[in-house]
Amino acid sequence: MSDLDELDIRIAALRENLRELVEQAAAYSGAGDDDLGAERIAEQEAELERLLAQRETLAKAKSR
Repeated sequence: MSDLDELDIRIAALRENLRELVEQAAAYSGAGDDDLGAERIAEQEAELERLLAQRETLAKAKSR
């Protein structure tokens, strides 16, 4: 499995996790857990951005 394949798997997992976190946040809205949910979503979004940038760099390197 290539580095790009591994990154694609991690990116897909993060996207699924983000989807679930957003659904949970909507379900628990007003339950006092808003800050924790928002923090977890922000952390996952930051990690997703990092992985997407890493993937773009690898893809460019492989296309050369």
